[in-house]
Amino acid sequence: MSTLAHGVGSRTDLPIPIGFALYGAGAAILVSFAVLLLFWRTPRLGGPGSGRPLPAGLQRVLDGAPLRRGLQALALGVAVFVVAVALLGPEETSRNLAPWVLYVTFWVGLVPASLLLGPVWRVANPLRLLHRLLRPVAPTAPGAARLPALGLWPAAGSLLVFVWLELVFPGRAEPRTVAVFLLLHAVVHVALSLWFGEGWFARGDGFEAWSTLIARLSPWGRRDDGRLVLRNPLAGALATPSEPGLSALVVVLLGSTAFDGLSRTVWWQTGPGAADDTLSGTVGLLASIGVVAGLYALGTRLSGRLAGQDPGVQPGRYAATVIPIALGYTIAHYFSLLLLDGQKTWILVSNPFGADGVDLFGTYGNRVDLTAVGSDAIALVQVGAIIAGHVVGVTLAHERALLSARHARASDQLPLVVVMVLFTLGGLGLLFGF
Repeated sequence: MSTLAHGVGSRTDLPIPIGFALYGAGAAILVSFAVLLLFWRTPRLGGPGSGRPLPAGLQRVLDGAPLRRGLQALALGVAVFVVAVALLGPEETSRNLAPWVLYVTFWVGLVPASLLLGPVWRVANPLRLLHRLLRPVAPTAPGAARLPALGLWPAAGSLLVFVWLELVFPGRAEPRTVAVFLLLHAVVHVALSLWFGEGWFARGDGFEAWSTLIARLSPWGRRDDGRLVLRNPLAGALATPSEPGLSALVVVLLGSTAFDGLSRTVWWQTGPGAADDTLSGTVGLLASIGVVAGLYALGTRLSGRLAGQDPGVQPGRYAATVIPIALGYTIAHYFSLLLLDGQKTWILVSNPFGADGVDLFGTYGNRVDLTAVGSDAIALVQVGAIIAGHVVGVTLAHERALLSARHARASDQLPLVVVMVLFTLGGLGLLFGF
């Protein structure tokens, strides 16, 4: 099942020369930076209190317990069903619904859902429902006081485990592997929530933390006073609170997509990754994340030093500016997977257990329609997502610099901009096998 081998679906060649794309992308970032320096000289984005409030009645519905508990119960039912299919359904990955639901419909679909609707997994996370049901076991949450100090480091670790499973583990697409992962994920996080309290899910569940970060770029947000508002998505991203582990969470996603592209190059497949084993894959994944983390830390620290600010706080201060970059990488790597291979979910759901003669929705005999979206369109979306993500990232970094020092100089921001250009060129090069 090659499409699930690295969590990325059909790939295409660029309809334009790769060299032209690289030069154009780099130029787009630099031109955007120049325009910002010339015409964006004071902070323009609204703060955490900005936004147009939604009607009070709508907020009562959206914040109400019935909606949250109903969605969590529905998600729990779906999760139990997927585990049952993984254990009792067909053994062949191509015929079993579970891997497609986990790696495509849920993991990839979580991105557009969070971008369009807000932090959907924080609302629908079924583990929160299990926590409430089991809370009498540990009503005092002994570790709750220590949770804020952990920040988002546990979520970064949780996400690292999943991307390792998705990109490295040899049996990642086997239905039994999916069942074991889902069960272990539930047991571990519910147990930790009983110790740290319900706040654990926001800081420890990688899926919920990632969904919440993406939702920062959603047009829907929440003001400091708790009101739900319609807002400028850039203002929402910039209002992301700086806390330990925030940059690590984003870097894990950036590094994992970089490794996904690297693992498909001829250099990797005939060199370090020739053995195609767990060790080489793990080392490659960690090295990719390490390189991304090192470049990001170097760029932010140098920018801080040039601005006369404490270099040590800069990676956390600018972490929110990397969110759109991570989002752009994610869209570029998974866009075709969702549109093409995502069809498998709707095909297999008609006969989840592979029983003879069952076709609940009349789709079981269908094949994936590879003409649903053209190869040129896929490639252009991939290039556009990476470039747009970096342009937005540069914009947020410039706004952050203005907020930190009203008379921010171009030279102060240049190291971080150079790093973003390197991310752009590297991302495009790896995506298209450069």
